[in-house]
Amino acid sequence: MESDKIYDYDIEREREKFPILRRTVNGRPLVYLDNTATTQTPREVVDAVVDMYYDKKANVHRGVHTLSQEATNAMEATRSLVREFINAGSTEEIIFTRGTTESINLVASSYGQLLDDGDEIILTVMEHHSNIVPWQLLRSRKNIKIKVVPINERGELDLDVYRSLFTDRTRLVSVAHVSNVLGTVNPVREMIAYAHSRGAVVLVDGAQAIAHLRVDVTDLDADFYVFSSHKMYGPTGVGILYGRRSLLEAMPPYQGGGEMIGHVSFTGTTWAALPYKFEAGTPDFVDAAALAKAIEYIRSLGVERIAAHEDRLLDYTTAELLAIPGMRIFGTAPHKSAIISFLIGEATPFDTGMLLDQLGIAVRTGHHCAQPLMESLGIEGTVRASFALYNTFDEADRFIAAVRRVAAMLT
Repeated sequence: MESDKIYDYDIEREREKFPILRRTVNGRPLVYLDNTATTQTPREVVDAVVDMYYDKKANVHRGVHTLSQEATNAMEATRSLVREFINAGSTEEIIFTRGTTESINLVASSYGQLLDDGDEIILTVMEHHSNIVPWQLLRSRKNIKIKVVPINERGELDLDVYRSLFTDRTRLVSVAHVSNVLGTVNPVREMIAYAHSRGAVVLVDGAQAIAHLRVDVTDLDADFYVFSSHKMYGPTGVGILYGRRSLLEAMPPYQGGGEMIGHVSFTGTTWAALPYKFEAGTPDFVDAAALAKAIEYIRSLGVERIAAHEDRLLDYTTAELLAIPGMRIFGTAPHKSAIISFLIGEATPFDTGMLLDQLGIAVRTGHHCAQPLMESLGIEGTVRASFALYNTFDEADRFIAAVRRVAAMLT
């Protein structure tokens, strides 16, 4: 479908910013389709990391010397940019963490202390382990109940069941904005509105949404929204927790140490004001500062243009894959992100993934940290291909041809 092979921006110019895309794997040009696990990083972000290490490396906050002030300003500038990027009300609602996983653990550990025995939490069957295990750990400390929303055959949440799970003891809903396996874009705004009508707060796992959808936490009316830098073209080891200020103020600290204190004595300690109350110890200020460049890069292209590009790749590749005998694609919701999880006949995902790697195609195989979802689908795992702003139709064609070749070998 040549008419579909169009670009809204200069794709080759953008690819030049990602040197890794020019390398070869097993003697073949790399086709990187593991973007759901982590995106690649453009030069300007790496340059920002180098600049921090070579020119501004000094511990942030409290330092009166020039280097400390410059490093602090760089980190706090990122906080302000994140606030603007997701339309939060205040920088005091933006907490730096190590990633989505730590952000969810922070809420489970801290907000979880405010829950009582007998309270209930609603999750969904499509959640990443990072949005399951922290709540199970909370359940091991408190006598709370976890309820789970199922999916239909297209991979969409059953909203009738969702609404039926609420009782007067439901305190929290934690849900993925986008499934990391199925690609399903969940109706989180509608889900949040209903939860609020029943007196519950909502955490949204935005790890798979932040680089692909316009995220406005004020419009969503989210109580908590979490995501990771490394899934949005930024450095590894940095995450964001957005939290509604009234909730963050009521929550006890997650960790103790430097930075998060007001005054320490052996008779008692007071906490720092937000956001520092939840940022104990020396933060990864180098990578936090560089995250600003990743956000600026996304904004320079526009999330909507990026999404439109990825959607065209998704539609084109899906149609071609479905013509391959034995192909099974998991997740066929009409509103989905650019993720294709599939199996070929009875071939294992690991065999498929290894053979694709020999052809220079990088995909992810296994359960994708979503074993409950795999159990509901009746499978052990899938092969997962996922697109980003730098992927091309030529790469899609090479991927499709490689899958055809592998299918012929395995079936």
